[in-house]
Amino acid sequence: MNLSRRILPGKLLLPAAALAQQRAPRGPHGGPVVTADGHPIELILSGTTLTLFVSEENGRPMSSARASGRVTVQAGGQTATVTLAPAEPNRLVGTLAAPLAAGARVVFTGTLSDGHRVTARYVVE
Repeated sequence: MNLSRRILPGKLLLPAAALAQQRAPRGPHGGPVVTADGHPIELILSGTTLTLFVSEENGRPMSSARASGRVTVQAGGQTATVTLAPAEPNRLVGTLAAPLAAGARVVFTGTLSDGHRVTARYVVE
């Protein structure tokens, strides 16, 4: 078999591997930001407190008064669900059973104040 035929598939995978290792963009509070249905949503973890900062499509803080949602957390072979409560001006807050370690997966599903139903996925770094 030609050497270039054996090397080429590996070269094609390199860009995908590099993309997978890139860090998510950071928000104004230092957490990873995922854009869901045009809305930037920033995840902040502090001990057992999980906070999502929700923004309008233009990046301005969005009222969380009528927002609702939950996060599903997968960590250490366990899955847990945490209900989030709105906290003005633009936060959804929940309490975890324990702090999350690197590699934990967090999936937010909810409805924002403007009625948009969104899903945002994070991997804790």
